[in-house]
Amino acid sequence: MGLWHVFYADWQMECCGTPFSVGEDVSWPLMLVDSGSVLGGGWHDQLTKVAGPVEDVGGVRVVREETGLTAALAADPDSEEDLRPKPGDWIRSVGMLSVERHGAVWPQAAGRVRSVQVLTQVYAESAPGSRSWEPVRGERGLRAVDRCPKWFTETEGERGADGRGRHSREPGVVVTLDVPGTDSWLSHAVREARGIPHQDAEPGAETAGLSAADLAALLQTLSTVAGPRGRPGRSRSGGRRGRHA
Repeated sequence: MGLWHVFYADWQMECCGTPFSVGEDVSWPLMLVDSGSVLGGGWHDQLTKVAGPVEDVGGVRVVREETGLTAALAADPDSEEDLRPKPGDWIRSVGMLSVERHGAVWPQAAGRVRSVQVLTQVYAESAPGSRSWEPVRGERGLRAVDRCPKWFTETEGERGADGRGRHSREPGVVVTLDVPGTDSWLSHAVREARGIPHQDAEPGAETAGLSAADLAALLQTLSTVAGPRGRPGRSRSGGRRGRHA
């Protein structure tokens, strides 16, 4: 079993998603996106490393992660040229896994939900009175819940000291998905936290002997937004590159 942090955006859920609970089995189409494109960036604990060959599946560019996960590769909507790796390339990239239910079809990742955290993000006007809102990097929080909501909330606005309007809203959830037949950077971190030797560790050893509640609590300590611990650089696939396990 491999553990993967997945961002599930509010609009994806509100449009055509089905709420789910911790412990429930789900199947989602995943896409690896540039972490800087998600709420202004500033992520660390939610990043995912993938390594494997790139394929074309029904016109969709996907990476077959070497331990078994399949995810589509997001294109840069602001680029006139498609800079994604080409079919046949082998890549190592770090970004954020996101549920993508619109557009083309590619193989879904099936697994069990181990943890759900609702995001809260502060937004501010790009200039005083502009009414054009942008996420404030680093001003976000996570709240553990047992079930993903169908609808997400927004607070009343206020005026900041710089004259810009500010408000906060829930732009989605961070889910930890346990996918059979895979291994991950996050699984490595859980083994390390539990003192389990990495060499010759059996698949799923990191979760063996833990109750659902204890595993969820441990996973939440490995998905936090309490201050950055590094400034990863850009990888060749448009994601973010950090240290490798």
